[in-house]
Amino acid sequence: MYKNSTILVTGGTGSWGHELVTQLLKHDPKKIIIYSRNESAQVAMKRAFEDQRLSFCIGEVRDKEALSRACRGVDYLFHLAALKHVPVCEDQPYEALKTNVLGTQNVIEAAIENGVKKVINISTDKAANPSNFYGMTKSIGEKLIIYANLLKTPTRFVCVRGGNVLGTNGSVIHLFKQQIREKGQIGLTHKDMTRFFLTLQEAIAMLLRATAEGSGGETFVMKMPTCRILDLAEVLMESMGKTEVEVVELGVRPGEKIHEILYSEYEAQNTVVFNEEYLIILPTLDIPGLKEKYAGFPRVAADEYTSAEDLMNKQQIRDLLEKGGFLT
Repeated sequence: MYKNSTILVTGGTGSWGHELVTQLLKHDPKKIIIYSRNESAQVAMKRAFEDQRLSFCIGEVRDKEALSRACRGVDYLFHLAALKHVPVCEDQPYEALKTNVLGTQNVIEAAIENGVKKVINISTDKAANPSNFYGMTKSIGEKLIIYANLLKTPTRFVCVRGGNVLGTNGSVIHLFKQQIREKGQIGLTHKDMTRFFLTLQEAIAMLLRATAEGSGGETFVMKMPTCRILDLAEVLMESMGKTEVEVVELGVRPGEKIHEILYSEYEAQNTVVFNEEYLIILPTLDIPGLKEKYAGFPRVAADEYTSAEDLMNKQQIRDLLEKGGFLT
């Protein structure tokens, strides 16, 4: 699919971008364009890869003209750029709106103008029944991406929704390890809090498979293991040999949920089981041929997909962390 193709990755200098580029290079593309606003991160990434197939372009998704220029000759576009930190988006909603909503609109329009074959939008569990501004902007971004399939153009648009990915920038793993090592204390917002988790390598591999399968209009939902954040913290303490670490409950932050969901009760009505890795949320919009394509797939049994259920035990958490390379 990607052989001899040109690929654009917005926000490509982050953790997702690094792993996505690593895996895409194995498919022998002609060119991968990294589009982001962080000059120093681009320089560091260029030095790390040292691959002539990589091209770096400074720009923001807020700047439609720059984005459109970057899209010239592009076959596939992965849209990773976003403001993602929940408290930051709560404190600066105008900025989150400009990047996550207007930026996504710019991606759609730039892709259509340049005849991009397929756009893959990376979304989050926080877009499902959102309780914070970040989740609201990502939910709107999803709806814009899905609607774009009705604009009567050859460009197809697909969403992929996942939960937390271990080891990404700002990951709780790095924070907890630092707090254990330097303070002998861990801060939790709530001791009952649960989250979906997956390793970065697995998340990107699943993302690429969804990209190949999507025909346009679907929202692929990654099936992900869940864990209690307190259990995760305790596994890290044990692995570091620090058993006397104090756990301090800080209180839930504005817009933060105790448990996340990957699809809502409303979305369950149109969600089908695709395979062992994915669920697919079908849109309420009538996108020609889409409902027929998935007519034979079973509907999900549960009313919502919540991180409060099927929690990993400590050994399973330890195995996941070892797979991701976070335990020495």
